[in-house]
Amino acid sequence: MIPDRAPIRVAISGGGLAGASLIRALLKYPHIDVHIFESSAAFKEAGMAVGVTRNALAALDLMGSSAAQCLERAGAVAMRGVRMLLAEGAGAGSVIDEVDYTTSGGQRLTSIVHRADFLRELLADVPQERMHASKKLDRVEEGPGPSITLHFADGTTHECDILVGADGIHSTVRKLVLGADDPADAVNFDNPYEHVWVGRGSFLIHNLLGNGQLVQFVIAAKEDEAEGSDRWVRTVSAEEIRKTYQNWPPHLVKAVDSLLCQQPEHPAMYLWEHHIPARTYVSGPMAIMGDAAHATTPWQSSGGGMSLEDSLVLSTLLGHATTPAEARLALQAYDQVRRPRTQRIVESSRVTGAILTGADGLAQPYVKEPGPLLRRWDFIIDLDVEQHKQAIGRMLHSSINRVLEDRRHAS
Repeated sequence: MIPDRAPIRVAISGGGLAGASLIRALLKYPHIDVHIFESSAAFKEAGMAVGVTRNALAALDLMGSSAAQCLERAGAVAMRGVRMLLAEGAGAGSVIDEVDYTTSGGQRLTSIVHRADFLRELLADVPQERMHASKKLDRVEEGPGPSITLHFADGTTHECDILVGADGIHSTVRKLVLGADDPADAVNFDNPYEHVWVGRGSFLIHNLLGNGQLVQFVIAAKEDEAEGSDRWVRTVSAEEIRKTYQNWPPHLVKAVDSLLCQQPEHPAMYLWEHHIPARTYVSGPMAIMGDAAHATTPWQSSGGGMSLEDSLVLSTLLGHATTPAEARLALQAYDQVRRPRTQRIVESSRVTGAILTGADGLAQPYVKEPGPLLRRWDFIIDLDVEQHKQAIGRMLHSSINRVLEDRRHAS
């Protein structure tokens, strides 16, 4: 039971999926006064749909039934399974690997949801007075006591005990946590399957979302000269797209041509990650989560899932804290339990991307001996999230007891 005392004030910087899931998870704790700040004029998301895999689905369930219902209300489509196919070469059209959850123990595998719709549902029940748009974080000032003051670009301020940065790959809070000069700061409708096609330096995926009324169709290609650059977006011509996919199976060539090549050019974005992993996700009363902590390439569809796991762990730990001092210990426990797992996923996704785009012949062993490719996802989706949650609770209690024991000895 939480003693009757001043609330722990938590500020979340960043109003995307990571920040939205965290504030929703924290609202159930009456001793936490939480507010969320978004730099844009509105809380909104853009970009590809989100794959919510088994581990992330379990995290949502553990946050509470209302959080899990957000996924359903957003029109998520539960995939029956995943099918990976070879797009080029002698075996074009053949299945490299496949999993069907209906024949593998009946465990849920993944659901695909529109990013903007999911964000809308996560924030639907958040009180308006706790949501603050057009609040670009400029700097943070730590006081003599436990509180910190957030200074925004519009001249306003906000006091809190804990600041969580959920502000993406270009995170302001990441710079505050790591220091500005840290090198790690460089930056079928009735039977739905997620289909993944592997080409030579190219890739294509299609799946369903929006209650089965929308099809997501994503293409990607390896561009060697872009490595090491700071490019974020560029324009791609229809001719470049045609050339990249000209040797693919005819039905995919036709789909690429009709969907993407009927206008002369398209905006494209480069896939980014923090190439040097952060040495910590926490500094004093500040922590980072989601892309701010562990931006990853999308090859294992785990960016959104890691954010949901972060939200579960952070909300559980902060929910157990009874004072700002204990909340800081909670952040330390969060760092210890989340950093190894998330950084392993980032590295695994990088290698998986090289495999899926046929880089350096990495796909060849899987083409010759179909079957094991999807095993690369096992350590991600088979996490026992309930056990994960209990372990971090025990870690926090152990830290608190250690501090209390030290105080007793000191007195």
